[in-house]
Amino acid sequence: MKKLICLFLALLLCTIGAIAAFGGKTTEKNYIKYVEFNVTQEALQSAVDYDIDAYEKGKKLSFIDILAYLGAKYGGDFKKYKSKDMSSFVEEVNNGASIKEITKDMKYFSYYQKAYGAVLNGMVGEYSAGNGDSKEKHYGIRWYCPIAKTFPYTGYDDFGAKRTFGYSRPHLGHDMMAATGTPVIAVESGKVECMGWNRYGGWRIGIRSNDSQRYWYYAHLRQNRPYAENLKEGDEVKAGQVIGYVGRTGYSDTENTNNIEESHLHIGLELVFDESQKESDNEIWVNLFALTNVLDPYRSEVVRNSETKEFKSVNQKIYE
Repeated sequence: MKKLICLFLALLLCTIGAIAAFGGKTTEKNYIKYVEFNVTQEALQSAVDYDIDAYEKGKKLSFIDILAYLGAKYGGDFKKYKSKDMSSFVEEVNNGASIKEITKDMKYFSYYQKAYGAVLNGMVGEYSAGNGDSKEKHYGIRWYCPIAKTFPYTGYDDFGAKRTFGYSRPHLGHDMMAATGTPVIAVESGKVECMGWNRYGGWRIGIRSNDSQRYWYYAHLRQNRPYAENLKEGDEVKAGQVIGYVGRTGYSDTENTNNIEESHLHIGLELVFDESQKESDNEIWVNLFALTNVLDPYRSEVVRNSETKEFKSVNQKIYE
């Protein structure tokens, strides 16, 4: 009997946690506690294209709403993705149907809207580019690839791959293989939340987005001179700004050690719906492979100061 009571209580607690994760009301704080971001590169790019096309025609259609609709339709499994499902949804909206009307029978649309929004909010929108009085207004992708323009890199979908240094664990990021000294670029604007040495990531930088929901983690930076000149914790950085340099530091308790076999940037994205999730056993890290591929054409142009040997970004996109 005691075993049955314990099992019942365990199931009850799991149910309460699941309800909270999907936006239900409980006695716990109501915030999302689990997200899988399995949107494919094709689906993400197509949704962005529809968003931009709508704007150019004087209409409004959020690429996040498009993806949330498909997420609800597929149960988050984008292996089921079919382009006709997206185009049909877009056609309904263009014909005057409201998002609320289309999704009224989708129990978890709101969940996916919030979850995918946490990953992608601010990626697409208005911005200005240029110098001085010549700045022009644009609408489109406002974020940048983490690797500077003209610098080569390679990568593959390695999220969840096994890592064994310290202890056996899944790889909660995306590795972009590039030469030591390659400038690392801030994907979006935000505040430097942490800098310094970590036994796993080596020299690393953590940047929190301005809406506080995204924590970007850039690791294995260059030995001796890992960071952009004068960068420090608490600084505000802009999307496209040089923040550091690719290296192979880490996997060591000894600071400033090159124990990574091949130079690369480890970039990770943690979602934060509640501050209790930071530095906890309930952190939410998402797969960035599709996103970095979509951002690849958006490379920040940099110039090198021959005296300081530092790189600086030019013609950054500006937005509020």
